[in-house]
Amino acid sequence: MHRQRAVIRTLGLAAAVALAATACGPQNAGAGPASPSSPPAGSSPAASPSAKDDKPGSPSPSAPPSQSPSSSPSESAAPGPKPLMANGDENDQVRELQARLRQLKLVSTAPTGFYGSKTTAAVKTFQSQHGLGATGAVDEATWQKLQGLSRKPTDEELRPPTTNEVDAPDPRCMQGRVMCISKESRTLAWMIDGKVVSTMDVRFGSENTPTREGLFKVEWKAREWTSTIYHTSMPYSMFFSEGQAVHYSSDFAARGYSGASHGCVNVRDKGKLSALFDQVKVGDKVVVYW
Repeated sequence: MHRQRAVIRTLGLAAAVALAATACGPQNAGAGPASPSSPPAGSSPAASPSAKDDKPGSPSPSAPPSQSPSSSPSESAAPGPKPLMANGDENDQVRELQARLRQLKLVSTAPTGFYGSKTTAAVKTFQSQHGLGATGAVDEATWQKLQGLSRKPTDEELRPPTTNEVDAPDPRCMQGRVMCISKESRTLAWMIDGKVVSTMDVRFGSENTPTREGLFKVEWKAREWTSTIYHTSMPYSMFFSEGQAVHYSSDFAARGYSGASHGCVNVRDKGKLSALFDQVKVGDKVVVYW
């Protein structure tokens, strides 16, 4: 960090801006960073959380108790089967699970493919309704029951073109002018004094290049910008954490959630982002949260 500040003081604002813009660009979901041995330019190791910090992980299974020759079956139970899906998983099966839960009106948000707190709560509700153990994780019995009470989701149900339903705002979003960005619902809500002015779909970095979470502010803006590492266009960039920015992504517009950024918050609706860009001021808050 001290070295970075020294570089910024030496090169001046223009060079610092160029350094800060090197952290973004489209990639395939799960793709690694351009330089695995070092963080993106313009960031520090302390500012870039690990994959474990980026998402809530699946609970670590505990080791089964050892059984001595004198132990009876009642004294030492065998470990249960591993759940098919659980909190922290991210794959197409989770997307199907979410679509089926949505058919049963147990969730209202569009499928994201990530098994988070909302999916866990919906699964618990389903299990309670049907006499299953309310663990929040999907075992074979839960999956069979859910499949029997719902139908195979269509492509549009799995990846609906409509805007995701906005998540409940983080408490830090309730005062002032804020871009309130939820990783759970994959939405950005532009809020002023606790009121939602506009919303839009967003996507984030991959597990190897995660979008940072926390409270930030808009540091600078650029209506037209090109990544200095990936040489990709980043229109309507609003930088909030060194090289990470909210910006329009043609790749997101074309491929949706099958891709990912290198840490930036991608927006696929260019018209909505253009209007937001004109409203947001340097110094406005940015909150990224689960």
